[in-house]
Amino acid sequence: MSVREFVVLGTASQVPTRHRNHNGYLLRWDGEGFLFDPGEGTQRQMLRAGVAAHDINRICVTHFHGDHSLGLAGVIQRINLDQVPHPVTAHYPASGQVFFDRLRYATAYRETVRIDEAPVAADGVLAKGDAYTLEARRLSHPVESFGYRITEPDGRRIRPELLARHGISGPDVGRIQRDGVLDGVTLDQVSEHRPGQSFAFVMDTRLCEGVHALAEGCDMLVIESTFLDEDVRLATDHGHLTAGQAATVALEAGVKHLVLTHFSQRYTDPDAFERQARAAGFQGELTVAQDLLRIPLPKRR
Repeated sequence: MSVREFVVLGTASQVPTRHRNHNGYLLRWDGEGFLFDPGEGTQRQMLRAGVAAHDINRICVTHFHGDHSLGLAGVIQRINLDQVPHPVTAHYPASGQVFFDRLRYATAYRETVRIDEAPVAADGVLAKGDAYTLEARRLSHPVESFGYRITEPDGRRIRPELLARHGISGPDVGRIQRDGVLDGVTLDQVSEHRPGQSFAFVMDTRLCEGVHALAEGCDMLVIESTFLDEDVRLATDHGHLTAGQAATVALEAGVKHLVLTHFSQRYTDPDAFERQARAAGFQGELTVAQDLLRIPLPKRR
């Protein structure tokens, strides 16, 4: 049975607080794990959340500010210490190669696992397979930053009443799914189009084309909302979004489940982010992220 869930390891921006660790997020996508923006303390948060180094197949860093990347050193060393049996691919802005190198080799350790470096230099597809396509889009921040999107290929959904109409049952159901045709009946005649699921991860950025492209039609959008709307000027000056801006992006994009995160330590009432997101008109499923929260992806459309 496939598992698709989003595990929140940390939600603080710039500095951790008593209740919020630096950034860190793991997306479980069937048999693969995507670790996003491992900030300081991620390795310990993984332990608390029940996330093992073996769960990580790809590391996706949006940019090289400390709250999004200082945990890389510990995570990479833990991957090697635990002798993860598969290669791990690391995606990060190409302009930050020197920072990645410093973090990867911050201290002495024994390398036992192949870490494939896959720096991102432009918008485009980073990986493509049967289960998903991973792509990146440039964001707008004082340092080069990219957001990530994972999209499942479209498929077919079997309709039991159509199978019955054509007298197909038992092992023949598997045969028509595998071969596409059975005794003159095609798969299209007993099924319907099923859009693939999609997930987007948008961190530190102002409003820009990349934000909207990543969010378009997403089942789940994880997006920074560092500031509340009354501090929109601060948000723009420092390359961030407000809760209302993030919710408006989700509303216009037709997002099914909006997850707000990356909160400034200046705010003590997390409910204010939800109030402002609702005030912006977003009526879909909404989560104000908390550390160690597990969020299942929405059911397939």
